[in-house]
Amino acid sequence: MLTRAQLLEPLARYRTDQVVVTTMSTTRPWGRISDSDLDFASADSAMGHTADLALGIALAQPERTVVCLNGDGSMLMTLGTLATAVGTSAANFVLFVVENGSYEITGHQPIPGDDRVDFAGLARAAGFPRVFAFEDAEAYAAAVPDLLAGSGPTFVHVRVERGREGPISRTEAEEARYLRSSLADWSRTMRRALTG
Repeated sequence: MLTRAQLLEPLARYRTDQVVVTTMSTTRPWGRISDSDLDFASADSAMGHTADLALGIALAQPERTVVCLNGDGSMLMTLGTLATAVGTSAANFVLFVVENGSYEITGHQPIPGDDRVDFAGLARAAGFPRVFAFEDAEAYAAAVPDLLAGSGPTFVHVRVERGREGPISRTEAEEARYLRSSLADWSRTMRRALTG
């Protein structure tokens, strides 16, 4: 099992011009180590649809890799996204499912089927050509360059320790720049970065 830092720091180290879309328990931690206009926090939008949003960006920007840091509870809400991603053949789409066993920012409720759902198995059954699962920090860190560079769609399941993140406020009290503005304003910031 990895810590949040062991998950995110190698990704930040090897990231270049990839879009990174976060949700739920990864949103604040990612914003603490990355300050790019190509980061997008989908934590306070339609719960469960972050992977759909990231896939849409990947389809609209086929020359740019799009990384989605999705939660386990969020993935369970929209399992059809797995089949949709494979059906689109989005080679530039990297979907992480960060499994911590809880709906962390909404009150730490346990997710259904905690410790019984085989997320990597679901991705394989949906037809993902590249599926990875990690519980070891060293193996994961060594694999990150390939995860970002390979032709997908790519699915990455990582078990992480539970954290203590609470609800997102979208105020100046938030550390991360992408959480200090409204979702609409940040959408315009990211659009400029993608098109400019």
